[in-house]
Amino acid sequence: MRRVVVDPEVPARTADLFRQHASMLSRIRAGWSPEPAEPASRLPVRFLWSGGAMSALLLACLLFLADAGQLFFFVLALLALVVLVGFLTAREPLEPEATEHDLYREARWYEGRYLLPAEDFDYNAGQLLERAQQAIDFILRSRVNAMGMLDDVRNAVMLPSQEWEIAQLLTKLSALRNEHHEFVYGGSTPEVAAAMAPLERALAASEAAVLARVEALERYAGHVSDAERALRAHEQIEILRSRLPRYEELLAESGADAFAVPEIGKLTEDAGHLEQALRDSVRSAHEAFRHLDGSATDRATHSAANGAANGAAGPSTSPSGPVHPPNSGNSGEEPSAP
Repeated sequence: MRRVVVDPEVPARTADLFRQHASMLSRIRAGWSPEPAEPASRLPVRFLWSGGAMSALLLACLLFLADAGQLFFFVLALLALVVLVGFLTAREPLEPEATEHDLYREARWYEGRYLLPAEDFDYNAGQLLERAQQAIDFILRSRVNAMGMLDDVRNAVMLPSQEWEIAQLLTKLSALRNEHHEFVYGGSTPEVAAAMAPLERALAASEAAVLARVEALERYAGHVSDAERALRAHEQIEILRSRLPRYEELLAESGADAFAVPEIGKLTEDAGHLEQALRDSVRSAHEAFRHLDGSATDRATHSAANGAANGAAGPSTSPSGPVHPPNSGNSGEEPSAP
């Protein structure tokens, strides 16, 4: 299931609050706001309990000092009053109200730094986002990552950044694609359709570029899955190796040890193969990580080099080819390929 995508720079507590209340964020974006907080006119529950305990102690003292029969109705009325005040104090929980106000305040403060899966993505973009989130979740929750066999620190930083960047690109792609579909639905002449063809190709190219990033994440997750399987097999083989002395002892006592030597040697050989397979799987995951991380670096370096070359050449009135916008996504035109 797709979740709210939050800018990694947003504090973790606020990000968790956003992810837990996606429907309320949709209401806030639509213009809803919580009721103004009422003045704190009710006594805290703990203070009320303390007062009730003190009242009960006072009543116990009065019972010892006076006739119990005369104080019966007084005690009953006082206890009823304490119960009534306690009921009125605790009947409306404060936690939901506090959550609504906290969420509203944080949503207004971090507006534009979270994306809602039900509103900011069309169907195709939502499918790509879900694939990216599934791959990222699998990597971060894997045992090989938790055990430090992967670069867990870089994973914790780089993968959320990848999710946010992919989500931003998919949001822009969804918005432009919806505008394009609405324009086409209104009808157009052949001349307009011909003029729209390059825009359609730009949308398709941008979606293909985002798809390539998602597939790179899935390849990384696939290597991590191979490492997970190799780790489980390695652990099982180690358990079997720890039991070898008991089997060897049994074979020696039964006189069949000479026949079992090849089988035991095969088990040891299998353990060595699995250990090598585990190392190879972890190495492959590291290579996939470097490829994924390096592709983003190459894009940034390529953009910087193009900007430097264009600045050195100076403005040109008749460029020899199409000029592509930078990858920052701030040009306001078609979404650039990641």
